[in-house]
Amino acid sequence: MLAAFVAVADHRSFTQAATALNLTQSAVSMQIRRLEDRVQAELFRRSTTHVALTDAGESLLGYARRILSLSDEAMGRLRNHGIKGRVRLGVMEDYGTHVVPPLLARFAASHPAISVEMETGLTSLMPERLGEDFDLVIGMHAEGSNSGQLLRHERAVWAGSAGHDVPDRTPLPLALYPQGCLFRKWAMDALDAAGRPWRLAFVSHSQAAVAAVVAQGLAVTVMKQGTFPSQLRPLSEKNGMPGLPVAEIRLHRAPNAPVAASLFADHLTASITP
Repeated sequence: MLAAFVAVADHRSFTQAATALNLTQSAVSMQIRRLEDRVQAELFRRSTTHVALTDAGESLLGYARRILSLSDEAMGRLRNHGIKGRVRLGVMEDYGTHVVPPLLARFAASHPAISVEMETGLTSLMPERLGEDFDLVIGMHAEGSNSGQLLRHERAVWAGSAGHDVPDRTPLPLALYPQGCLFRKWAMDALDAAGRPWRLAFVSHSQAAVAAVVAQGLAVTVMKQGTFPSQLRPLSEKNGMPGLPVAEIRLHRAPNAPVAASLFADHLTASITP
């Protein structure tokens, strides 16, 4: 009944509404009469040449559109509810720890038969493994990349201990990730450009390990502003640290990815993109 009502309201014609709905004009008229009986109000003013909404019809139209939209959403969820499959996801450790889990919880509620296998670590080479090892990769890139789908921007921020004054040391001790990490390159390049002596004091694949070393006052590092660890403090030019670029977080999809991966990719895009 609501679909017939919206169609007539949009086309201002019972004949055109019937064509759009692939129904007969008499069927549409019957649906409108049933709806008017249900709401106990006249919804259209009819003449031989014109159909217009009444005040009651105008009041109902917005609700009708919302109800139909919600119905479509519910049916889509139910259709996808039974889809089974596996999604292989590659992602940075901080996103795998802080960003993905709450999104996965919401996704699992509507897709309980889809499982997600997640590998965390440096993502610079993960897109090359799409199809073979991964269905999806959430990777970090320098600004201006045209690879993958842009999800959001992340500012690179110097991080130091909350209880130790490390930035005054010379050479500056750094706790960074292995070669291939964009933040490692940016940190070294920024310090070199500023003429600031530095030394590599600690290297690890684990962001948690790097953050723990920094928290002890043994070095400084670079973290994303959006996932900045609470046990550290941000450092800036006021602390004598050079500025750092902005990174892009991008989603990469394997060619011919399974339906389960496409559904999860759409969920990630809708949830992460501002």
